[in-house]
Amino acid sequence: MVVYECAKCGMSVGSITCGKCGKELVHDTLKLDGGKTVTISKCPEGHGKIKSPMCCGADMTCQV
Repeated sequence: MVVYECAKCGMSVGSITCGKCGKELVHDTLKLDGGKTVTISKCPEGHGKIKSPMCCGADMTCQV
């Protein structure tokens, strides 16, 4: 299971699922123009992707 955790307060989020197929989203990164990367969660069936969750004003991180 992918678990995102806040480095500041320790709050964690896990088991995020796709609303279309019900499968658990998988951790990935998206490379933006200019070389910057963004942490995302995506549907393994290709139904879409979301930016990683935020907490305490910062992106939550995921241990892969």
